[in-house]
Amino acid sequence: MTENSNRKLSIQTRVAQALHFVEAETGAVVPSIQPAATYARDENYEVRKPYWYRRDGSQTTAHAEAVIAEMEDATESLLFASGMSACTAVIEHLPTGSHIVAPKVMYHGVLAQIQNYAANGRVTVSYYTAGNLAELESAVAAQPTTLVWVETPNNPNWEVTDIQAAADIAHAAGAKLVADCTGTPPSMTKALDFGADISFHSATKYLNGHSDITAGVLSVRETGKYWDDICMVRKLHGTALHSFDAWLLIRGMRTLFLRVERSCKNTMAIATHFEGHPLLEAVLYPGLASDPGHEVAKRQTNGQFGGMMSIIVKGTEQTAIDTTRFCELFYPATSLGGVESLVEHRKTVSGDGFPVHPRLLRLSIGIEDADDLIYDIEQALTRANQPV
Repeated sequence: MTENSNRKLSIQTRVAQALHFVEAETGAVVPSIQPAATYARDENYEVRKPYWYRRDGSQTTAHAEAVIAEMEDATESLLFASGMSACTAVIEHLPTGSHIVAPKVMYHGVLAQIQNYAANGRVTVSYYTAGNLAELESAVAAQPTTLVWVETPNNPNWEVTDIQAAADIAHAAGAKLVADCTGTPPSMTKALDFGADISFHSATKYLNGHSDITAGVLSVRETGKYWDDICMVRKLHGTALHSFDAWLLIRGMRTLFLRVERSCKNTMAIATHFEGHPLLEAVLYPGLASDPGHEVAKRQTNGQFGGMMSIIVKGTEQTAIDTTRFCELFYPATSLGGVESLVEHRKTVSGDGFPVHPRLLRLSIGIEDADDLIYDIEQALTRANQPV
């Protein structure tokens, strides 16, 4: 591109090139890892960069944050050592007594953290059914609300919440909206475009895509005291993402668009194949036209719908567990968004106290051949339903 060209490069190109990175000294096209824990000041005893100690971040982490901010159309993005530490920072920065409105069913770790803060008297919480805007509005109106939490699509049932409508409800009450769109990364869903104040992603998942780091990221367009407070929580807790993990994250993001496209295509093929299957009670996937959230999901994900789905197996809870045991290609493991396909019996993983169907299996669909994955589920279901 010439210096005077007015043509804007696509986000796919910019991310694939890590923002057209070229190391000034060597010409390297791959960012280097800056592992330092401390930094020398200049000859005037001034800080050379915004980070001067490991807890403030690093050059490598800042580069990863810049790539994410570019994808999110954000003013700033902030990386944490895990998705949970990012979510904790959002809750931690709230004044004591703040009212949070959250889904009844959501990622179990964040739900447990919110409940823990409520049990200790730090916050109060009202709950709504994911995707139900009337319940959300009623919960917000119950008392002055500080924060509304949306997870869409909602883990593990994949209900879809209209982010723009939720933002309108939150803002009318003077609250901020946090949107967890981990299941549909910014190559699909830019929550800030739909009115969210804070976009959250567990970068462990699709952004990294290789199941070899944990990371979480918050992105915003409008900064201010609340954002400064969240940044301070990260600094005081020491949860800035370390340089090596940030480097792996940059590497992973460079193939994000390709990985997500393949994953979505595979998931649609699998969901379509198993809808109405005689050994299944239900297939939960917003990409199916029969799904209640299909139209909203189509608008919020550019018609890609995501690589996560769940199935509810007929029979007993043990039938569902046996189905995971008998899978030969799907790994019986927790997480999502990697290149490999995973299956888990959600109740076993989240515990008896979590409100999830006892026969629900959560599937993270990777980039393998879709026919191979379909065959694997078929044979596992057949074996799980054979008489003992």
